[in-house]
This record gives sequence, structure tokens and C-alpha cells, in this order.
Amino acid sequence: MTDVLRLAHTWELTADELAAIRDLLDAAFEGGFSDHDWDHGLGGLHAVVYDTAGPAAHGSVIMRRMVHGGRSYRVGYVEAMAVRPDRRRQGLGGTVMEVLERIIDGAYELGALSASDDGAMLYRSRSWMLWPGRIEVFGPGGVVPLPDEEGSTYLRPAGDRPLPEPAAALVFDWRDGDLL
Repeated sequence: MTDVLRLAHTWELTADELAAIRDLLDAAFEGGFSDHDWDHGLGGLHAVVYDTAGPAAHGSVIMRRMVHGGRSYRVGYVEAMAVRPDRRRQGLGGTVMEVLERIIDGAYELGALSASDDGAMLYRSRSWMLWPGRIEVFGPGGVVPLPDEEGSTYLRPAGDRPLPEPAAALVFDWRDGDLL
């Protein structure tokens, strides 16, 4: 079996490719991957590992804005990261993350992601750091705390840039579905 890695912007992926990636995500998250989650993973760069059965692993990096301590950051946010159940523990997640981390290092001030319990081990092994502070979002009515995101948000400095200090909250831009 020969795996092929493809890096493409959302607009470069065909409707069939997008449908196959969505099927992968639905299978990997056992039906827990919502339409909002899907939308959050679009509009950036996708790293997709294909095998003879189709997409075996996927992750995308999307530009988000984050405010911390009175400063706005350009963040490469990892979304829709998954490995097909029959291909787990074969290094495909690391392959996808290596590509996404290169993008983050070259284009963003830092990387961020929200990890599932199953995915957290991969990110920790790649030196992503669990954010110990508060997480908030700019909602339609102002800043809203997201306590459910606390304890699952990881950051990674891009290059030699330092991480923000945890004394102040990370306040991310709002997207549909964030406040549901």
C-alpha cells in the first residue's frame, strides 16, 4: 500500500474529494462531527493522506484572530484533524501534523487547536502545550467564556516566538456553532 500526501487549499479540492474527507471525519468522530465543525475546517490549507481506499488522514489549518493581553494575534488553527479508524497508530496523524506545523511556522504567529481526548496524546508528543488559562470568544453580544474549551486547547509557538502568558484569557474570533 502506497500512501500519497496532498496539500491543497479548499478551493482546489473537488466536490468528490470534499465529500470523501467529510465521510472520513464522520467515521473518525463516530457521528460526532457537526456541520459547524465541517464549516470550521474549510477555507484554509488541507493536508490529506490518501491510500487505495481514499482519504486515510486529514487536517486543515485555518487563519483565526485571537486577542490576548490587549494584542491581536494571527493564529493558524488546526481543524478537522482525523485518521480513518482502520489506519490509526500508523504515523499518519504525525505526517499530517508535520505539514500543518510547517504552514503554521511559515505563516502565523502561533498555532492553536482544540483536542479530543483521543487526539491529545498526538499533540503533546509534538510539543504542543496545553493552555492552562481561560478561553473566551467574541460573540455577537460581546465576549463570552467557553469553559468547555478549557483543558482541551493547545498552543504551539511558530518558530522562536514565545507563547502568551496564561494570566489573561485567550479570546478567539466567533464562528457559527461556537456558542451552541
